[in-house]
Amino acid sequence: MSLLLIRNDKNYEPWLKAIKKIDPDFPVFTPESLKNKEDVNMILAWKAPHGSFDNYPNNKVIGSMGAGVDHLFEDPSLPENIKMTRIVDENLIGDMQEFVLAQTLNAIKNLNTYTTFQKEHNWKPIPYKRAPDVTVGIMGLGVLGEAVAKTLHRNNFKLTGWANSKKDIDGLESFAGDEQLDDFLATTEILVCLLPLTEETKNILNKNLFKKLPDNAYIINVARGGHVVDDDLTEALKNGKLSGAALDVFHTEPLPEDHPFWDNEKILITPHTASKSDPSSIADQVVENYKRLQSGEELKNTVSREKNY
Repeated sequence: MSLLLIRNDKNYEPWLKAIKKIDPDFPVFTPESLKNKEDVNMILAWKAPHGSFDNYPNNKVIGSMGAGVDHLFEDPSLPENIKMTRIVDENLIGDMQEFVLAQTLNAIKNLNTYTTFQKEHNWKPIPYKRAPDVTVGIMGLGVLGEAVAKTLHRNNFKLTGWANSKKDIDGLESFAGDEQLDDFLATTEILVCLLPLTEETKNILNKNLFKKLPDNAYIINVARGGHVVDDDLTEALKNGKLSGAALDVFHTEPLPEDHPFWDNEKILITPHTASKSDPSSIADQVVENYKRLQSGEELKNTVSREKNY
């Protein structure tokens, strides 16, 4: 039995090196090195080409190489009822905490605007805000959302959060469900999206949602590009409803060269760098889950097929 790695970019060497460092005899293969599909009983993938999961008769598990699993659900070849896993890693969590903190501070201190002023040789001080006077609303209070909330709380921001169910997080006022979404949005001056991408959350960052935010609210999306209706965001920035946006994820990545976001001075673009999986940091949990599968033990970091996360 063996583990198969499948990636859209075929960048396998760091993963092979990290896994072999833990166990030199570990049975790990790539599509190029695999000789017999019947030997595979676990697949670890990242944005694999659609159809990649076909014809593995003995495969028991398909896992994501990162925290997100939407790329797995989008593949029509994903077998029904198969066990699924994802990565939960302290480095991933820490990276996201730092990134969102940086973006919130950037928003209240107008740093993106000053970058534009510098290009224009424009010396123009503008009013800034202080963290204790600003309410940050976090959409999505899973592992990453809760960790980000703790970091923002330590830095004195006022916090609210919205999820499917109420959460008990220090310093955060929790809202839950569709019936409390409007109340959550009404006081959110900086909106951080950390939702999983599901049929229910797709296109959630749209014109109707933007209208319910306070005037001059700021958007930070570090979840998935599929959460944003691009045209609605552009219009809300143009008409002044939103003061700006920091986007790390997009419908198409890399962002096409002709996309209007590139030339919008109110949008700060980063190339999906908020938080990235480091093979050397997470190889141990991959090896452990594989061994758990072989011994019939419960797998770690499993994914709910019903919730899609």
